[in-house]
Amino acid sequence: MFDAVRQLRDASPDVTGRPRVIAIDGRGGAGKTTLAERLRRAEPNSVVVHTDDVAWNHACFDWGAVLAENILRPLHRGEPVNFRPDAWVRHDRLGSITIPAGVDFVWVEGTGIIRDELDPWLDASVYLQGDLDEQERLLIARDGDSAEQQEHVTNWLREELPFMLRERPWSRATLIVAGPSQIDHDPDTELVVASPISL
Repeated sequence: MFDAVRQLRDASPDVTGRPRVIAIDGRGGAGKTTLAERLRRAEPNSVVVHTDDVAWNHACFDWGAVLAENILRPLHRGEPVNFRPDAWVRHDRLGSITIPAGVDFVWVEGTGIIRDELDPWLDASVYLQGDLDEQERLLIARDGDSAEQQEHVTNWLREELPFMLRERPWSRATLIVAGPSQIDHDPDTELVVASPISL
């Protein structure tokens, strides 16, 4: 994992006075949250931002401008973040998305974070390639199998694939990790396509 952090730091050598902003992308159920948490533990002076929080009760993928304006722009100015999305206010969700001043890395994880409109705000990126045949099963296993949840997964998949094919995040990722990130590193099942790292 330390090799991954080093390579992502080396991909943005000129960053000073602010945290490095590293995107972690992949299809739903690929293990992005797990990988982001592993990277956060490897680099203790860092935080994770989940695009699901930005998109909550907003839209599956139409949240890029909200993220850029309220989180990425302040980070690039070296400022702390304390952001309550409009949907949080409307639905009385407590808390806010907070990032203290002085962190070294901000790991922004979520499907669709590596996209053309956000490229200027990202210092490096990781694309997590999952098993497409397992995706729906993993999403339902993670979020439940109620009729409402199955409808949500169906709607998500209907939007996700065209978005990913249009944006092609794997084509511009700094690192591509293939295999299940939920397990300890196994070189037979967890490979890095773009360059070697140790997970």
